[in-house]
Amino acid sequence: MAEPDGRSLAAVRAEQRPRGQLAFALFGVIVALMAASLVIALTGGETWNSKLAVIPVEFALALVGALVAARTGNRLGWLFLAASGAGAVSVLAVAYAARLPAAELPGAVWVGWVFPIVLGLAEPLLFLIPLLFPDGRPPSPRWRPVVWVAVGAGLANMGAVAVSDADFSANFPRLRDPVTVVAPLGTAYNLSQEAGLVVFLISAVSMVARFRRAGQEERLQLKWFMYASAVVAVAFVIGSQLSNDPLPEFDVIFPLLPAAVGIAILKYRLYDIDRLISRTVAYAIVTGLLLGVYAGLVLLATQVLRFHTAVAVAAATLAAAALFNPLRRRVQRVVDRRFNRVRYDADLTVAAFAAMLRDAVDLETVQAELLAAVNVAVEPALISLWAGSQPAERS
Repeated sequence: MAEPDGRSLAAVRAEQRPRGQLAFALFGVIVALMAASLVIALTGGETWNSKLAVIPVEFALALVGALVAARTGNRLGWLFLAASGAGAVSVLAVAYAARLPAAELPGAVWVGWVFPIVLGLAEPLLFLIPLLFPDGRPPSPRWRPVVWVAVGAGLANMGAVAVSDADFSANFPRLRDPVTVVAPLGTAYNLSQEAGLVVFLISAVSMVARFRRAGQEERLQLKWFMYASAVVAVAFVIGSQLSNDPLPEFDVIFPLLPAAVGIAILKYRLYDIDRLISRTVAYAIVTGLLLGVYAGLVLLATQVLRFHTAVAVAAATLAAAALFNPLRRRVQRVVDRRFNRVRYDADLTVAAFAAMLRDAVDLETVQAELLAAVNVAVEPALISLWAGSQPAERS
C-alpha cells in the first residue's frame, strides 16, 4: 500500500517513528514536571489556586502537541509542546519558590527568578497559534513580520524580568530578586505584554483572511478552531461576571481549544463541526428565549397580578417546559438553514419525497423517486434498491 505522494506505508512509518519517539518523550517530561509541581505545592500547604489551575491547560497542550507532532510533523504540534514545556517549568518554579517557609528551601530565590523568564517565553508562543493554524505556516509571506514581533516581545519580556525586578516581587513578596542590574523595567515589561496582545489580535484577523480563500476542508478546520474559541470566550465572559477571579474556571474550559486544534489537524470527525455549531446556536437561542419567557411569566404573576405564592413560579416553570420541544424544533430548522445547510437541504428532500409517496401508486415511479431522493440527500457513489427480485441501481 502506498501513500498519495507515492511513498510506501512502511517508509511513512519509518519517518514517523523517530519523530513520534521525540514528541512523546517530551510529553512524558512535561507530565513529570506537572506531577512534581502538584506534589511540591500540595505537600507545602498550597490549595488549588490560579497558578496550579493552568495544569489542565498545559496537559492538554502537551497531549495534543505530541499527537500532532508524531502523526503529521505539523509545526503547531512542536509549538504546543514548546509552550506547554515552558508553562510546566514555570508552574514547577512558582510551586517551589512559593513553598513555605521559603527561607529554608535551597535555591528558592533563583528558582523564583527563573519563573517569569520562562513564562515570558510561553505567552508569545500561544499568541501565534491563530496565525499558524492549521498548517503551521502564516497565510502568506506578508504575515511573517507578526512572527518576528511575537519573538521580539517574548525576548523583551524575558530580558525585562531577568535584569530587573519588573515582576518578581509581585509573584514572591517574601523573597528578594537576586538579579537587579538596573532599576525595574516596568515600562519595557508592560510594552512587551501589550505587543503580545497585539500579535494575538493580528493573528485572529489573519484567520479571516485565510478563511476567505480556503478550500472546503481547510474551512472546516478553521470552523473547529473558531467554534472552540467562541465557546472559551463566552465561558470566560460569564465566569468574569460570576467570579472576581475567573482564571481558574477559564483554565478548566481552555483545553477545549487545543482539543479542537487536534481534531482539525488530525481530521478526526472533521465534518461534524456544522452539526455541532448548529446545535450549539440553537440550544443557546432556545435557552435564552425560555429564560425570557420564564422571567416574564414570573414577573407578570408576582408584580402585576400580585400572586406571591409558589404556584406562580410552578406555573411559569410548567409553561417554559411545555414550550421547549416546539420552540426547539422551530429554532433548529431556522439555524440549520444558516449553519447546517446540508442537513436542511436533506430534510427538504425527504419531506418532498414523503409528500410524493402519499400520492404515488406506480412502483417504478416510487423506485426512481427514492433513488433520486437518496442521491440528493447523501450523495453516495453507488445506490442499490432491491424490490422483490429486481435490483435498481444508479451510479
